[in-house]
Amino acid sequence: MTAVEPLVPPGLRLEEALAALDGVVVAFSGGVDSALLAHAALDVLGPDRVLAVTAASGSLATGELDHCRDLARAWGLPWLSLATAELDRPEYVANAGDRCFWCKDALMDVLQPLADERDATIVLGVNLDDLGDHRPGQDAARGRGARFPLVDAALSKAEVRQLARGRDLPVWDRPATPCLSSRIPYGTPVTVSVLSQVDRAEAVVRSAGFGDVRVRHHGDTARVEVPRSDLGRIVERADELVDALTALGYRYVTLDLAGLRSGNLNQALAGRPPRHDGTTGLR
Repeated sequence: MTAVEPLVPPGLRLEEALAALDGVVVAFSGGVDSALLAHAALDVLGPDRVLAVTAASGSLATGELDHCRDLARAWGLPWLSLATAELDRPEYVANAGDRCFWCKDALMDVLQPLADERDATIVLGVNLDDLGDHRPGQDAARGRGARFPLVDAALSKAEVRQLARGRDLPVWDRPATPCLSSRIPYGTPVTVSVLSQVDRAEAVVRSAGFGDVRVRHHGDTARVEVPRSDLGRIVERADELVDALTALGYRYVTLDLAGLRSGNLNQALAGRPPRHDGTTGLR
Protein backbone atom coordinates (compact mmCIF):
# COMPACT_ATOMS: atom_id res chain seq x y z
CA MET A 1 0.00 0.00 0.00
CA THR A 2 1.41 3.37 -1.04
CA ALA A 3 1.96 5.77 1.84
CA VAL A 4 0.01 9.00 1.69
CA GLU A 5 2.13 12.12 2.00
CA PRO A 6 1.02 14.26 4.96
CA LEU A 7 -0.65 17.56 4.09
CA VAL A 8 1.66 20.54 4.25
CA PRO A 9 0.51 22.89 7.05
CA PRO A 10 -0.77 26.29 5.86
CA GLY A 11 1.97 28.21 7.65
CA LEU A 12 4.70 26.15 6.01
CA ARG A 13 3.09 26.60 2.59
CA LEU A 14 3.30 30.37 3.05
CA GLU A 15 6.88 30.23 4.22
CA GLU A 16 7.83 28.15 1.17
CA ALA A 17 6.10 30.60 -1.17
CA LEU A 18 8.02 33.51 0.36
CA ALA A 19 11.33 31.69 0.50
CA ALA A 20 11.15 31.30 -3.28
CA LEU A 21 11.46 35.09 -3.62
CA ASP A 22 14.72 37.00 -3.24
CA GLY A 23 13.07 40.02 -1.67
CA VAL A 24 9.63 41.62 -1.54
CA VAL A 25 7.91 44.98 -1.57
CA VAL A 26 4.60 44.42 0.21
CA ALA A 27 1.53 46.49 -0.65
CA PHE A 28 0.60 47.06 3.00
CA SER A 29 -2.96 48.15 3.82
CA GLY A 30 -2.85 46.99 7.44
CA GLY A 31 -5.65 44.47 6.97
CA VAL A 32 -5.25 40.86 8.00
CA ASP A 33 -4.09 39.64 4.56
CA SER A 34 -1.30 42.15 4.00
CA ALA A 35 -0.37 42.06 7.69
CA LEU A 36 0.13 38.31 7.67
CA LEU A 37 2.04 38.55 4.42
CA ALA A 38 4.38 41.25 5.70
CA HIS A 39 4.91 39.61 9.10
CA ALA A 40 5.68 36.23 7.57
CA ALA A 41 8.00 37.80 4.99
CA LEU A 42 9.88 39.54 7.78
CA ASP A 43 10.44 36.18 9.46
CA VAL A 44 11.40 34.29 6.31
CA LEU A 45 13.44 36.88 4.43
CA GLY A 46 14.63 39.24 7.17
CA PRO A 47 14.32 43.04 7.38
CA ASP A 48 16.93 43.71 4.69
CA ARG A 49 14.82 42.00 2.05
CA VAL A 50 11.37 43.26 3.02
CA LEU A 51 9.79 46.67 2.57
CA ALA A 52 6.14 47.39 3.35
CA VAL A 53 4.55 50.33 1.54
CA THR A 54 1.20 51.94 2.30
CA ALA A 55 -0.46 53.98 -0.42
CA ALA A 56 -1.52 57.39 0.89
CA SER A 57 -4.46 58.52 -1.20
CA GLY A 58 -7.82 60.20 -0.96
CA SER A 59 -9.52 56.81 -0.85
CA LEU A 60 -7.76 55.79 2.37
CA ALA A 61 -9.97 56.12 5.45
CA THR A 62 -8.87 58.42 8.25
CA GLY A 63 -6.63 56.63 10.74
CA GLU A 64 -5.55 53.84 8.39
CA LEU A 65 -2.14 55.35 7.66
CA ASP A 66 -1.40 55.69 11.38
CA HIS A 67 -2.61 52.12 11.90
CA CYS A 68 -0.11 50.83 9.32
CA ARG A 69 2.71 52.89 10.76
CA ASP A 70 2.01 51.61 14.27
CA LEU A 71 2.00 47.97 13.15
CA ALA A 72 5.29 48.38 11.31
CA ARG A 73 6.96 50.02 14.29
CA ALA A 74 5.75 47.31 16.65
CA TRP A 75 7.14 44.56 14.41
CA GLY A 76 10.37 46.22 13.34
CA LEU A 77 9.06 46.11 9.79
CA PRO A 78 10.73 48.44 7.28
CA TRP A 79 7.88 50.67 6.12
CA LEU A 80 7.07 53.85 4.28
CA SER A 81 4.06 55.59 2.82
CA LEU A 82 3.89 56.95 -0.71
CA ALA A 83 1.29 59.13 -2.37
CA THR A 84 -0.52 57.56 -5.30
CA ALA A 85 -2.17 59.51 -8.11
CA GLU A 86 -5.21 57.46 -9.07
CA LEU A 87 -7.47 60.52 -8.63
CA ASP A 88 -5.51 62.20 -11.43
CA ARG A 89 -6.59 59.47 -13.84
CA PRO A 90 -9.82 60.15 -15.77
CA GLU A 91 -10.47 56.40 -16.00
CA TYR A 92 -10.46 56.09 -12.22
CA VAL A 93 -12.58 59.17 -11.61
CA ALA A 94 -15.15 57.96 -14.17
CA ASN A 95 -15.77 54.97 -11.89
CA ALA A 96 -16.69 52.44 -14.54
CA GLY A 97 -16.52 48.74 -13.76
CA ASP A 98 -12.73 48.79 -14.16
CA ARG A 99 -12.04 51.47 -11.54
CA CYS A 100 -9.96 49.08 -9.42
CA PHE A 101 -7.73 48.32 -12.41
CA TRP A 102 -6.63 51.94 -12.62
CA CYS A 103 -6.17 52.15 -8.86
CA LYS A 104 -3.79 49.18 -8.79
CA ASP A 105 -2.05 50.44 -11.90
CA ALA A 106 -1.35 53.72 -10.09
CA LEU A 107 -0.11 51.74 -7.08
CA MET A 108 2.24 49.74 -9.27
CA ASP A 109 3.63 53.00 -10.65
CA VAL A 110 4.98 53.91 -7.21
CA LEU A 111 5.94 50.39 -6.09
CA GLN A 112 7.82 49.35 -9.24
CA PRO A 113 10.78 51.76 -8.85
CA LEU A 114 11.27 50.53 -5.28
CA ALA A 115 11.14 46.91 -6.39
CA ASP A 116 13.59 47.57 -9.23
CA GLU A 117 15.99 49.35 -6.87
CA ARG A 118 15.90 46.46 -4.41
CA ASP A 119 15.78 43.68 -7.02
CA ALA A 120 12.57 42.57 -5.29
CA THR A 121 9.14 41.30 -6.23
CA ILE A 122 5.96 43.26 -5.52
CA VAL A 123 3.55 41.13 -3.48
CA LEU A 124 -0.09 41.71 -2.61
CA GLY A 125 -2.27 40.21 0.11
CA VAL A 126 -4.70 38.40 -2.17
CA ASN A 127 -6.10 35.10 -0.85
CA LEU A 128 -7.94 32.28 -2.60
CA ASP A 129 -11.38 33.62 -1.69
CA ASP A 130 -10.60 36.94 -3.35
CA LEU A 131 -10.23 35.27 -6.73
CA GLY A 132 -13.96 34.66 -7.03
CA ASP A 133 -15.03 38.32 -6.84
CA HIS A 134 -14.93 41.08 -9.45
CA ARG A 135 -11.51 42.56 -8.73
CA PRO A 136 -9.87 43.93 -11.88
CA GLY A 137 -7.12 45.37 -9.71
CA GLN A 138 -5.71 41.87 -9.44
CA ASP A 139 -5.34 41.76 -13.23
CA ALA A 140 -3.53 45.10 -13.24
CA ALA A 141 -1.08 43.97 -10.57
CA ARG A 142 -0.52 40.53 -12.06
CA GLY A 143 -0.01 42.02 -15.52
CA ARG A 144 2.84 44.12 -14.17
CA GLY A 145 4.60 41.25 -12.46
CA ALA A 146 3.16 41.29 -8.93
CA ARG A 147 2.83 38.01 -7.06
CA PHE A 148 0.19 36.76 -4.63
CA PRO A 149 2.00 34.51 -2.11
CA LEU A 150 -1.19 33.75 -0.15
CA VAL A 151 -2.67 32.34 -3.35
CA ASP A 152 0.57 30.50 -4.15
CA ALA A 153 0.25 28.94 -0.69
CA ALA A 154 -3.42 28.07 -1.37
CA LEU A 155 -4.62 29.98 1.68
CA SER A 156 -8.29 30.77 2.20
CA LYS A 157 -9.46 33.79 4.18
CA ALA A 158 -10.23 31.55 7.15
CA GLU A 159 -6.70 30.11 7.06
CA VAL A 160 -5.22 33.61 6.81
CA ARG A 161 -7.07 34.65 9.96
CA GLN A 162 -6.06 31.44 11.71
CA LEU A 163 -2.38 31.98 10.89
CA ALA A 164 -2.55 35.64 11.91
CA ARG A 165 -4.10 34.64 15.22
CA GLY A 166 -1.38 32.06 15.75
CA ARG A 167 1.19 34.81 15.26
CA ASP A 168 -0.63 37.00 17.80
CA LEU A 169 -1.23 39.68 15.19
CA PRO A 170 -3.73 42.19 16.60
CA VAL A 171 -5.49 42.42 13.23
CA TRP A 172 -6.38 38.72 13.02
CA ASP A 173 -10.09 39.46 13.48
CA ARG A 174 -10.11 42.99 12.08
CA PRO A 175 -13.06 43.70 9.75
CA ALA A 176 -12.19 44.26 6.11
CA THR A 177 -11.54 47.92 5.28
CA PRO A 178 -11.72 48.29 1.50
CA CYS A 179 -10.97 51.67 -0.04
CA LEU A 180 -13.57 54.41 0.29
CA SER A 181 -14.21 54.42 -3.47
CA SER A 182 -15.93 51.06 -3.07
CA ARG A 183 -18.84 52.91 -1.41
CA ILE A 184 -19.60 54.85 -4.59
CA PRO A 185 -21.85 53.14 -7.18
CA TYR A 186 -20.32 52.57 -10.60
CA GLY A 187 -21.04 55.46 -12.91
CA THR A 188 -20.91 58.06 -10.13
CA PRO A 189 -17.64 60.02 -10.42
CA VAL A 190 -15.11 59.58 -7.65
CA THR A 191 -14.15 62.95 -6.21
CA VAL A 192 -12.23 64.08 -3.16
CA SER A 193 -15.34 65.71 -1.72
CA VAL A 194 -17.43 62.53 -2.02
CA LEU A 195 -14.65 60.40 -0.52
CA SER A 196 -14.35 62.83 2.37
CA GLN A 197 -18.11 62.76 2.95
CA VAL A 198 -18.14 58.96 3.05
CA ASP A 199 -15.10 58.90 5.32
CA ARG A 200 -16.71 61.26 7.81
CA ALA A 201 -20.03 59.40 7.67
CA GLU A 202 -18.41 56.06 8.48
CA ALA A 203 -16.43 57.66 11.29
CA VAL A 204 -19.71 58.84 12.79
CA VAL A 205 -21.21 55.35 12.69
CA ARG A 206 -18.06 53.76 14.10
CA SER A 207 -17.99 56.28 16.93
CA ALA A 208 -21.49 55.09 17.84
CA GLY A 209 -20.07 51.62 18.50
CA PHE A 210 -20.28 49.88 15.12
CA GLY A 211 -16.83 48.73 14.04
CA ASP A 212 -17.85 46.98 10.82
CA VAL A 213 -19.74 49.45 8.65
CA ARG A 214 -20.18 50.70 5.10
CA VAL A 215 -21.92 53.92 4.14
CA ARG A 216 -22.86 53.58 0.48
CA HIS A 217 -23.09 56.95 -1.25
CA HIS A 218 -26.15 57.38 -3.48
CA GLY A 219 -26.13 61.09 -4.17
CA ASP A 220 -28.11 62.73 -1.38
CA THR A 221 -28.82 59.34 0.23
CA ALA A 222 -26.55 57.48 2.64
CA ARG A 223 -27.27 53.74 2.71
CA VAL A 224 -25.84 52.35 5.94
CA GLU A 225 -24.74 48.72 6.13
CA VAL A 226 -23.81 46.92 9.34
CA PRO A 227 -23.82 43.17 10.07
CA ARG A 228 -27.33 41.82 10.49
CA SER A 229 -26.58 41.04 14.11
CA ASP A 230 -26.22 44.81 14.68
CA LEU A 231 -29.44 45.91 12.96
CA GLY A 232 -31.53 46.10 16.12
CA ARG A 233 -28.85 47.97 17.99
CA ILE A 234 -28.31 50.56 15.27
CA VAL A 235 -32.03 51.29 15.02
CA GLU A 236 -31.89 52.28 18.67
CA ARG A 237 -29.36 54.98 17.68
CA ALA A 238 -31.43 56.14 14.70
CA ASP A 239 -32.13 59.71 15.75
CA GLU A 240 -28.55 60.64 16.56
CA LEU A 241 -27.19 58.96 13.43
CA VAL A 242 -29.70 60.65 11.16
CA ASP A 243 -28.88 64.01 12.70
CA ALA A 244 -25.14 63.45 12.34
CA LEU A 245 -25.25 62.18 8.74
CA THR A 246 -27.64 64.85 7.52
CA ALA A 247 -25.28 67.39 9.05
CA LEU A 248 -22.65 66.00 6.66
CA GLY A 249 -24.84 66.83 3.66
CA TYR A 250 -27.03 63.77 3.18
CA ARG A 251 -30.74 64.40 2.79
CA TYR A 252 -31.82 60.84 3.44
CA VAL A 253 -30.31 58.16 5.70
CA THR A 254 -31.37 54.56 5.09
CA LEU A 255 -30.51 51.26 6.70
CA ASP A 256 -29.95 48.20 4.52
CA LEU A 257 -31.93 45.36 6.09
CA ALA A 258 -29.92 42.78 4.16
CA GLY A 259 -26.93 43.67 6.30
CA LEU A 260 -23.33 44.33 5.32
CA ARG A 261 -22.23 42.56 2.15
CA SER A 262 -18.72 43.25 0.95
CA GLY A 263 -18.64 44.20 -2.72
CA ASN A 264 -22.41 44.29 -3.14
CA LEU A 265 -22.22 47.23 -5.55
CA ASN A 266 -20.74 44.74 -8.01
CA GLN A 267 -24.27 43.43 -8.56
CA ALA A 268 -24.74 46.20 -11.08
CA LEU A 269 -21.94 44.75 -13.23
CA ALA A 270 -23.68 41.39 -13.40
CA GLY A 271 -26.77 42.95 -14.95
CA ARG A 272 -28.81 42.38 -11.83
CA PRO A 273 -31.22 45.08 -10.74
CA PRO A 274 -30.33 46.95 -7.57
CA ARG A 275 -32.04 45.79 -4.39
CA HIS A 276 -34.87 48.01 -3.22
CA ASP A 277 -36.49 45.64 -0.73
CA GLY A 278 -33.53 45.68 1.63
CA THR A 279 -33.52 49.32 2.71
CA THR A 280 -35.64 51.40 5.00
CA GLY A 281 -35.44 54.86 6.51
CA LEU A 282 -33.90 55.03 9.94
CA ARG A 283 -36.78 57.19 11.09
